[in-house]
Parts: sequence; structure tokens; C-alpha cells
Amino acid sequence: MDDGCGIAPEDLDRIFDPFFTTKPVGEGTGLAISHQIARSHGAELAVESRLGEGTEFTLRFPAPDTLESRDPPPGHSG
Repeated sequence: MDDGCGIAPEDLDRIFDPFFTTKPVGEGTGLAISHQIARSHGAELAVESRLGEGTEFTLRFPAPDTLESRDPPPGHSG
């Protein structure tokens, strides 16, 4: 969790929208891209924020149903 100014409640529903920003300078693409990358991997990017206290982002990946058998890397004998 950071200790910044936090995100206003009315903005929380929009922070993952492409090009949304509350800053005078910026493109507003960082969180939208991060959210899309997470979703493309079956993950969830969640946010909790309190004005005047800060914001916390949590990235949750799903656990695999089974572990895949993988060949060891070249040169690894194990």
C-alpha cells in the first residue's frame, strides 16, 4: 500500500478505463494495460483506496488445476 493521496470513490469505477486520468499530464493507459494483461492470464487486478491514506493494488492469479510436467532447462540434470 502506498501512502499517497488515494483515489476518490467516484473515480474507482473508471481507473481501468483506457485514457482515464485525473492528472493534468499523462495518457491514462498504464492501469488499463495492466488490467488487460492480468485478465488475459486469467488473473484479477483489484484495488482498495482511501482518500488521504493511499491505495493498494492486488494481483491474484488462479491456481492451476494440475501442475504441468515440464522438461528441465538445457544443461540441467535434475
